[in-house]
Amino acid sequence: MEKFNEALFLTINAPAHPQALLLASARGLAEWTIWLIPLILALGWLRGDGRQRRLMLEAAASGGAGLLINQGIGLFWQHPRPFMIGLGHTFLAHAPDSSFPSDHATLIWAVAFSLLLHERTRAAGLALALLGLPVAWARIYLGVHFPLDMAGAALVSLTAARLALYQRRHLIGRLYRPILACYRLAATPLIRRGWILK
Repeated sequence: MEKFNEALFLTINAPAHPQALLLASARGLAEWTIWLIPLILALGWLRGDGRQRRLMLEAAASGGAGLLINQGIGLFWQHPRPFMIGLGHTFLAHAPDSSFPSDHATLIWAVAFSLLLHERTRAAGLALALLGLPVAWARIYLGVHFPLDMAGAALVSLTAARLALYQRRHLIGRLYRPILACYRLAATPLIRRGWILK
């Protein structure tokens, strides 16, 4: 399996002298797309009713659960990144920590899969899930992840989304009111002006 993983990595990984536009696009996808996650969740909260806000909290919990699972996997099984074993070409600075699973892909897909589980947010979830594919490609292309890191991220994300769904009554039910109260307190001036919903 490891040989297959390395061979597939070398097929996707950038050559020694990649095209400047492709390299810049890959860097943008690999580094900046992740910031869409808090933006989407915040907009969904600010523009939504109570039901939608609970779905945003569930999606955030899914993302958090996915990252926690990744940390646990990294503690028990350290898998080197390609540049740590001198494989391929690297065009993105990264700490030499465990590569499996990809945190970037996990966060994107855990939130996406959580949104996909509900009819109301399914379109946003599908768009986000598809957006995760070029991000996964970019991080392999730039030499900081293996393809199986992305497969692992998808499995962790599915698990995290299911966990968040099964625990929504206990977790979201208890967290929603205190979070809503804090939000209303902090956003009172904007709510009074009618810029955001109460």
